[in-house]
Amino acid sequence: MATDYDATRKTDDDTESLDALKERGPSTGSGGEDDVDNVDGFTMPDVVNEELEVVVLPLQENEFTCTTCFLVKPHQQRASKPRSAAICIDCAG
Repeated sequence: MATDYDATRKTDDDTESLDALKERGPSTGSGGEDDVDNVDGFTMPDVVNEELEVVVLPLQENEFTCTTCFLVKPHQQRASKPRSAAICIDCAG
């Protein structure tokens, strides 16, 4: 089934009137404080304390770095000629 992602989405929650929203008032805090000061209930995940090990490979013979998006891509995705600036077909199109 095809989905139109550009179509406006409305659910039953969207039908609440403007007057009801005004009566309810702000949902959190006094509104004058910065979000940085309001850290109640925030816990730091354990993943942050772990060190990541990443192996960085040098540029291979069959790859190039696009000068527009700076992604490493195979030569089949190169839109420009070999002696000009290296631009991928995604950035050229």
